[in-house]
Amino acid sequence: MSPPEFGAALPDKTQAFHFGRRRARRRRLTWALRSFALGLVLAGSVSARADALDDLVQKLIAERHLAGLSMAIVDHGEIVKAKGYGVADRQTKVPVTTATLFQAGSVSKSVAAMGAWRLVAQGRLVLDQDVNTSLRSWQLPENKFTQTNKVTLREILCHSAGLTVHGFPGYVQGKRVPTLVQVLDGAGPANTSAVRVDIAPGSKWQYSGGGYTIMQQMMIDVTGETFPQYMQEAVLHPLHMTNSTYEQPPPAPLVSATATGYYADGKMVTKRWHIYPEMAAAGLWSTATDLAEFVIGLQQALTGTATPLISQATARQMVTEQRDHDGLGVFLAGKGKALRFYHNGRDDGFDAGMVGYVETGQGAVLLINANDASGALLQLFEAIAKVYNWPDYH
Repeated sequence: MSPPEFGAALPDKTQAFHFGRRRARRRRLTWALRSFALGLVLAGSVSARADALDDLVQKLIAERHLAGLSMAIVDHGEIVKAKGYGVADRQTKVPVTTATLFQAGSVSKSVAAMGAWRLVAQGRLVLDQDVNTSLRSWQLPENKFTQTNKVTLREILCHSAGLTVHGFPGYVQGKRVPTLVQVLDGAGPANTSAVRVDIAPGSKWQYSGGGYTIMQQMMIDVTGETFPQYMQEAVLHPLHMTNSTYEQPPPAPLVSATATGYYADGKMVTKRWHIYPEMAAAGLWSTATDLAEFVIGLQQALTGTATPLISQATARQMVTEQRDHDGLGVFLAGKGKALRFYHNGRDDGFDAGMVGYVETGQGAVLLINANDASGALLQLFEAIAKVYNWPDYH
């Protein structure tokens, strides 16, 4: 795989992990899923269907040669199922539990966006202002593409800023890791090119992990805190994401809970997993349960229930389409009661998916310690949608 595919699971909007625009439905569900769907009709009760879902997970793990999987399902605004399957490490055979940490890949972007929105609410970041106004440690170089329109935070959040660098491959543990400024400038030991504007800002949709890396630097500069520290205080702790961290590498007490990553060919990632200084774009360590808490937190903000982390108006902006089914920190699919937000993710050896409905309080998170090319996560989301009666999920 080429580096741009690492750490960003959306090379284009036809990828198998795209849970919104259903081009991926051109892949027919396997006979196993068809049999599973028939079993749902015959089973009757939700509990029986949930058991059938467990059977499908185990079947896919075996057939697709996945190591482990963590699942959390949200229904009526609550986590109704959380379970681990398979192993966190093939050598030690340590089983996956609900506390096993996975790299969330580009799902990191949605959580980081929540942190940025909190700074917007405080007036410390401005949504439609030149990003260079907020940047202190580094400046985005001007060029012919920025003469008329400047790059803004809004455009970064919805991937229309005209910025380069799709994704990041990460760094092997023990090797030199660049500073964030070195990453932004593509300077050694960074293993990606410089983040620059290569099309007019606002002119088209262009996925850019580089943009979210600029946002990370903005957040550091306006808060005076490290990115992991700010995100812990502003988002992770308030949302009860107690097993999550943006620290790269994760702190020593959490290392024993991390899963080992595996490529699509079954080969283990060197030294188990990579380090991502591009934390906002690809650096969140989390559990399915913790990310389900994020889904619930955003849903509560959208409906104005409980004590939201962000205002209802802000949450509504996040799920308002800006361009090409992209909101401001999440992707969007469906309409009316079926409107849902989602994101998918890929780091070296890890794939992730997150879906949440805006109105119905439904959703799910799936994490695997594998780069899977078979569409297993897509099939599992389809199955969960059948079991829990997700509206118009197709």
